[in-house]
Amino acid sequence: MEMKDFFGLNMPRLGFGLMRLPRLADGKTIDIAQCEQMTDAFLAAGMKYFDTAYVYEGSEEAARKFLVERHPRDSFYLTSKLNAGSWAAKNAEEAKAELATSLERTGAGYFDFYLLHALSKGNIDNYEKYGIWDFVKEAKEKGLIRHIGFSFHDMPDVLEDVLNKHPEVEFVQLQINYGDWNNPSVCSRENYEVCVKHNKPVVVMEPIKGGTLANPPQAVKDVFTSVDPDMSVASWAVRYAASLDQVMVVLSGMSTLGQMEDNLSYMKDFKPLNEEEQAAVAKVQQILSSIEQIPCTGCHYCTGGCPQHIQIPDIFSAMNLNLIYGQKDTAEKSYERAVAGEHGKASDCIHCLQCEDACPQHIHITSWLERAAQDLEH
Repeated sequence: MEMKDFFGLNMPRLGFGLMRLPRLADGKTIDIAQCEQMTDAFLAAGMKYFDTAYVYEGSEEAARKFLVERHPRDSFYLTSKLNAGSWAAKNAEEAKAELATSLERTGAGYFDFYLLHALSKGNIDNYEKYGIWDFVKEAKEKGLIRHIGFSFHDMPDVLEDVLNKHPEVEFVQLQINYGDWNNPSVCSRENYEVCVKHNKPVVVMEPIKGGTLANPPQAVKDVFTSVDPDMSVASWAVRYAASLDQVMVVLSGMSTLGQMEDNLSYMKDFKPLNEEEQAAVAKVQQILSSIEQIPCTGCHYCTGGCPQHIQIPDIFSAMNLNLIYGQKDTAEKSYERAVAGEHGKASDCIHCLQCEDACPQHIHITSWLERAAQDLEH
């Protein structure tokens, strides 16, 4: 299968997502030494695309240390993002200042790809009234940006409207994975088809759905193992997204050297899914559609402004242990860790709804927190 080439870059299909970098024992400090090993292996395999963002805490500064200061600038592509959402910027001045801050943090000089971050119906007006579209076009003219795009979390009609209003957009970043391909709240397939219609290259985020498709229910694992017992479960998710013709690169938020090595093992010489493999994925999609679960990807956009300091993704991870795997005891222990110390319990939620405004998955967070309190609190 002949894959498209975009921007004349002959882009390798795997990108290194820098949102979930490895941490030291304290759980907070980024493990620069391991990041260096991962970066060196990534580049040695011929990969080039690194993705960070202004709001990924510590990520841009770390990228300067393990990437920018250690490798020639023309040996990699570096991406960052400007977030004009109300939780990230209070006004136009703060939003526009993010580009200069990101350039300073990374020391990169310019960004090969730069995105308006997490566009949805709830924040698009901010990007318009703050003049961000013109701002990034001017930044491109100054040589601070090579290619302009945006990441997107909403319905196809909203995406269509943005692309009609802003034909200058060169690429779009979408959440695409086999679990969400036909999910009516994510609309992976429909949004992808809008990009195909407008001939916009697609960068894929969350191909493993925040890690959940790396550890799916046993019935899913059995389907994949029956086809190829030697391939990791996660590899199916990454290759599925990378097999789509309009996809330029698939981001994987790797947290360990082992994850990097596994990804490189099948993406260094990437081969799209064949007919038998596509049939296996279709079977898995049917299995997953019958299981109730919280579609949280663990991005933590919801937690920054929580007045009760509730670790929502950790609580939802505990809930999914019970919903998907029926592991009630393990779920309760996981929940206890999620609410330990100064962290709030699910029942502490005051329904201020800032979390739901920030959630790119449009999850009814407060309702799920009520259920978590009912199912997992004693």
